[in-house]
Amino acid sequence: MDWQHFPQRRTEFLIATGRLVMATFSLLAILLDPSEPSSYSSIVYTLLTAYVGYSLLLVVVVLRMRAPASYLRLTHLVDMILFTLFMFFTEGPTSPFFAYFVFSLVCATVRWGWHGTLWTAGGALFAFVGLGIYAGEIIRDPAFELDRFIIRSVYLAVVAILLGYLGAHEQKLCGDLSKLADWPRSVPAEVLAFLREMLEKAAGILDAPCLLLAWEEEEEPWLHLASWSHGEFQYTREAPTVSGGLVPESLAGTNFFCPDAGSSHPTVVHDSPVGFQSWRGPPLHPQLQARFKATAVLGLRVHGKNKEGYLFAFNKPRMTSDDLVLGEIVAHEAVTRFDHFSMLKQLQEAAAKEERIRLARDLHDGLLQSLTGAALQLERAHRLIEVDPKTAQQCLLEIQRLITAEQRDLRSSIQELKTTSTSLSGMDSNLTNRLEDLAERIKRQWGLRVEMNLNHLKSRIQGALAHEIYFIVHESLINSARHAKASAVRAEITIEDDSVRIMVADNGQGFPFRGRYDHAALMEMNLGPFTLKERIASLGGSLAIDSSGSGARMEITVPLTEMGG
Repeated sequence: MDWQHFPQRRTEFLIATGRLVMATFSLLAILLDPSEPSSYSSIVYTLLTAYVGYSLLLVVVVLRMRAPASYLRLTHLVDMILFTLFMFFTEGPTSPFFAYFVFSLVCATVRWGWHGTLWTAGGALFAFVGLGIYAGEIIRDPAFELDRFIIRSVYLAVVAILLGYLGAHEQKLCGDLSKLADWPRSVPAEVLAFLREMLEKAAGILDAPCLLLAWEEEEEPWLHLASWSHGEFQYTREAPTVSGGLVPESLAGTNFFCPDAGSSHPTVVHDSPVGFQSWRGPPLHPQLQARFKATAVLGLRVHGKNKEGYLFAFNKPRMTSDDLVLGEIVAHEAVTRFDHFSMLKQLQEAAAKEERIRLARDLHDGLLQSLTGAALQLERAHRLIEVDPKTAQQCLLEIQRLITAEQRDLRSSIQELKTTSTSLSGMDSNLTNRLEDLAERIKRQWGLRVEMNLNHLKSRIQGALAHEIYFIVHESLINSARHAKASAVRAEITIEDDSVRIMVADNGQGFPFRGRYDHAALMEMNLGPFTLKERIASLGGSLAIDSSGSGARMEITVPLTEMGG
């Protein structure tokens, strides 16, 4: 990555530009007012001129540099030495170049934070005090002013403290942001593991030894308590004995902190539409106060999908309003992740339910129907075993073939349950062969003459859609044989644009109703085969039935989805 995009580059460019501007105008000021400095004017002019050139060179170096360079930090030491020389050759402790020391403190703060400010302040004070001792005690300069020397020394120390505090605050802020950005991306499968991970992370960000997440869910008569304390996680579900009273009514719905919750008259600071406000009183329900031995409390409102409660941080030392602001962000992140976790679990449960429904349909349309046919064949074999042993043997052989075929289909269904959806695209690809084999089995098993017109489906329908179409045809043929008492049936499958059309017509006794009904009418009047309608609806398709005393005709349309074809 180009160094142009690094924050260090921006810092060095800002310092280099500030140094150049400061040096240039200092030289200009001396040229405009040649009375200062008087004693070492030539030396100061030379040093300042060289410093201007040096500053310009550093600006060029920073602009042209393509990678960070550690030697740029040596310029800080060079600046400190030159600033001391400027003061020494002008007026010593009373020199106007004293402002350069403040510049060095600012540079140290933006470069290294409070650590750099501390060391730079030490060096600047050492140089400044040394100049004062030299001027006041060694050469006894009559221009030396003790009061100005003391004021400037204290001023330098105070500025160093303020800048150090600013650097420490910025460093803490950056650390908090890094922790916030470091939330785990993976989501545990179990809710207790999720709560443990979430509270552990929140405790690390808030730097609190104990955290409690207390919440209630809509239409549930329970108070959920999940706590993290000194590396130990606990979860309980209790009767809501403190329902509506986790916090006093005056604090309900607000975020607050109380640094002296263990005192007899605690002070609570809470947010409001007009800013922070104070309130006096216990911040917690007495049961929570006693259970967690709270001496300091940070209360953060939790408002999520179907959830209401609080996230409490207990016994954090030196609690301030900064913790309240950070805590609000943590609580928002926590409840958002909690909602996402709940939604993920709901989606998983919905997917599992859908898969169970699909499996139930497959078993009903496939294995259950075949077992019914096998039972009929066994009954026939039982009747013929003495009067016509050869036919009975043929019936038993057909049952064996049926069981073998159903074993193959059952193994295929089990494999689908074990395999991810992305690897199912190649399964059931030879739909034509499977349907032709189905027609032969129906003919042997039920004595139904089946005419199958497949119109070159092999290369167009694969995967999950082929699986569904197979069971649609299977259920339709079995219904014709078992319920309609048909002797012949014709099935035709064609592809038209972006849909698959299936037509099944038989010469049986038809459905209990007469006439033609489209999909909407069948659903509204609850007519037609329920399982077949359910399967077609799950695919976004439609069913139309034309029923009469001489047979029935079903017309099915199913979208040719990307997953299916």
